[in-house]
Amino acid sequence: MSSPANTLELPGWELWWQFLEVTGVGGEALAARRGEVAGRLRAHWTPADLGEDPAVGALRRLFKAAGTDPSRYRPSSEALLRRLLKGEELPAIHPLVDLNNQLSIELRVPSCVMRDGSFGFPVTLRAGAPGEVLDSMRGALDLAGKPLLADARGPFGTPITDSHRVKVLPETAAGWLVAYLPAGIVTLADANGCLDEILAEAKVARRA
Repeated sequence: MSSPANTLELPGWELWWQFLEVTGVGGEALAARRGEVAGRLRAHWTPADLGEDPAVGALRRLFKAAGTDPSRYRPSSEALLRRLLKGEELPAIHPLVDLNNQLSIELRVPSCVMRDGSFGFPVTLRAGAPGEVLDSMRGALDLAGKPLLADARGPFGTPITDSHRVKVLPETAAGWLVAYLPAGIVTLADANGCLDEILAEAKVARRA
């Protein structure tokens, strides 16, 4: 599938897209990998020094540049990492969601998976305007000054959380995964290589 059309109005970001289909297998292998990666992260980082990671630090700077305090509204990847570093486990939710979370903690960047057909291309990465609100999975989210993705119908996702419009449902068999990359820190090749490595070990989905 060809790369989708994007417009990047915020400097310093790249978007990496991948269309994925559920296979119905590989869940146990993905859970095992999740546990192994969590152990390595806990051996290396604490929540207090997580900002020293290049990707985490770069994302905090990008959030500030867009107009958002990253301590109040954390990138979704940092929120996941902090949960793991505090000893929490990430529960299995759906193959695409679990794969998305795994990619996010390994790359240490926000990534989101959205139900096929729930939004349309082209999409724009921009800062939210005053008065814009997202019906997000965390409740109503004031979008002013926050990085967001929008299509012709309006905002549908952020590197903080996504809207109910694009939510993966139990019966969802395919969807788009997007990773929000700090340019020059985490590359498109890094994202591709990480996904290939995960799927070689845990075939929960296939590229389409």
